[in-house]
Amino acid sequence: MLRAFHAALRNSPVNTKNQAVKVKGVELQLCWERAQGVVLKVLTNFKSSEIEQAVQSLDRNGIDLLMKYIYKGFEKPTENSSAVLLQWHEKALAVGGLGSIIRVLTARKTV
Repeated sequence: MLRAFHAALRNSPVNTKNQAVKVKGVELQLCWERAQGVVLKVLTNFKSSEIEQAVQSLDRNGIDLLMKYIYKGFEKPTENSSAVLLQWHEKALAVGGLGSIIRVLTARKTV
């Protein structure tokens, strides 16, 4: 699960170097939606006891990206996703602090 977690975050459209993907808004939106779905699926498949270790394995940028996905997940909740995302948020906040939330809420690049 940890490898899937890192792969999902590493392959985020926010991190893409492909300008063609960034220029075409519709394609990019589809790409973000797919990425969001993958990340949410990975997050919801973690056991509660494994979340802290996963969060602690990230650097500051990774924590911020995770927070972006958490907030995006709150926008479109699915069955039981909010409860899981709250657990992830608690652990990410403990590691990233309030600064992570502020960076996410003020970032120009969203997921």
